Amino acid sequence: MKIAMIGTGYVGLVSGVCFSDFGHEVVCVDRDPAKIEMLEGGRVPIFEPGLEDLMVRNVGSGRLTFTTDLKAAVDGADAVFIAVGTPTRRGDGHADLTYVMAAAEEIARALTGYAVVVTKSTVPVGTNRKVADAMRAAAPEAAFDVASNPEFLREGAAIDDFMRPDRVVVGVESERAGGVMSDIYRPLYLRDFPIMITDLESAEMIKYAANAFLATKITFINEIAALCERVGADVKKVSKGIGMDGRIGNKFLHAGPGYGGSCFPKDTSALARIGQEHAVPMRIVETVIQVNEGVKHRMIEKLRDLCDGSFNGRTVAVLGVTFKPNTDDMRDAPSLTIVPALVGGGAKVRVVDPEGRREGEALLPGVTWCDDPYEASDGADLLVLLTEWNEFRALDLPRIADAMGTARMADLRNIYSPADVLDAGFTAYDAVGRR
Repeated sequence: MKIAMIGTGYVGLVSGVCFSDFGHEVVCVDRDPAKIEMLEGGRVPIFEPGLEDLMVRNVGSGRLTFTTDLKAAVDGADAVFIAVGTPTRRGDGHADLTYVMAAAEEIARALTGYAVVVTKSTVPVGTNRKVADAMRAAAPEAAFDVASNPEFLREGAAIDDFMRPDRVVVGVESERAGGVMSDIYRPLYLRDFPIMITDLESAEMIKYAANAFLATKITFINEIAALCERVGADVKKVSKGIGMDGRIGNKFLHAGPGYGGSCFPKDTSALARIGQEHAVPMRIVETVIQVNEGVKHRMIEKLRDLCDGSFNGRTVAVLGVTFKPNTDDMRDAPSLTIVPALVGGGAKVRVVDPEGRREGEALLPGVTWCDDPYEASDGADLLVLLTEWNEFRALDLPRIADAMGTARMADLRNIYSPADVLDAGFTAYDAVGRR
């Protein structure tokens, strides 16, 4: 089948590359000529393990191309996917649909035959019907159906998530649209991955409900972690104990400095706004948002305590600033709250991150970037483990402790055991939800 993918951000690029690997003919569209030139040169603008190699392979096969010409890409397409940004609108928490609607109108004017126009971007309930209305207003004679196909890609594991999904959700209103979408995902259906066909509104809601529930699990265990610290329990053991219950499950029960990234903050905020608009307040989701912000500030107080009450004049080494490992994404990362608090309090902050520097240099002014943890911790008063990159899981702790001015560690991802850290020569250790 011929597919046009409008938008080459994280979702659009991953989806386009993977669809081409299914054997479809895919054209990815972006307005930015520099990005298209970069992609045509075999380089990707984001860090996602395995994506660049898969892209190059499918470009070489002739199944995947890139262009700035939306009209040419849409011409003759069986399906046109909208995968543009839906950032949180400043001031009211709504998802900004400006780019989605602009793309829909342009697609409508470019259609030369029937196509299914598929919203891949995360959008509020009711958006696909608005997309259809906007397209009909822009081109009354256009032949199309709309479909909702939310993505469930984890950054750092996106290709595996696309190729081996827990489920594929497709919202349609006609059998014809359902048939096109079934043909697109046929390679997954043949391998017995579940394809769930729903109405438009249910598909839209599934995405928000899933992310809100996962964000709730993270926030729940972070609140339990705070209580564990007060009563002397170990949150790692608590997480393992409750995670063994099949009704709960062990995923997203790792205590830390709060959730971040491109999805959870934006989607929980949007779902809360949807509830308010329909007079059905999402009280749990609203509380999750508030508690998550509080978790970040609780981490700052942990660090302040390890610095004897003041950051002023202290040298702090921070390991990891992306919101999670195996990505370069800094959106709503806890580091964007914690690191500025260190700098603002008078600390000299040294930062190490395997992939975060490209974005982090602009987002974290006033810090010094180092090449490795040993350079960053030399003479430091505090070592902060903020993102659990594999590179930070097997540090030479005695070497670091010996080189630090004051050997203190804040392990905000619970990577190490307290006994191992103290045996290595550290004089103080604090984690999340542990003694």
